[in-house]
Amino acid sequence: MFSEKKLNKTTRTQRNTIASTTIIIGNISSDGDFRIDGKVEGNIKTSGRLIIGQEGYVKGNVDCSNADIEGKMSGKLTCTNTLSLMASSVVEGEVFLEKLAVEPGATLNATCNMKSIKALSSDTTEEISEKSVS
Repeated sequence: MFSEKKLNKTTRTQRNTIASTTIIIGNISSDGDFRIDGKVEGNIKTSGRLIIGQEGYVKGNVDCSNADIEGKMSGKLTCTNTLSLMASSVVEGEVFLEKLAVEPGATLNATCNMKSIKALSSDTTEEISEKSVS
């Protein structure tokens, strides 16, 4: 009935949402986009877009293609494309990204590496991994 191509396309366009009254402690992995309005303590890995809403908070390591942050994020953020920081955002830790867009009023207290993520050598990646271990 349904071809495999159509099912895969539908799966990737779905958005996962963590509501404002939700607290998750643990790791999250997804191929789809993620919107976080609650609290997450753990690592998040998605090949899609990560949106942290104004009431959202993430503490941990994040791997995504694009990120739009209105809330708070603390930890290591690796964004293979564009990181957009809204005026209400607070980001602390380490940030690795391709492009950065910042609204006036945003807070960025982080070491920032704006090299192409794809261009990082395996030696550099190992050094980064060692630095992020607490």
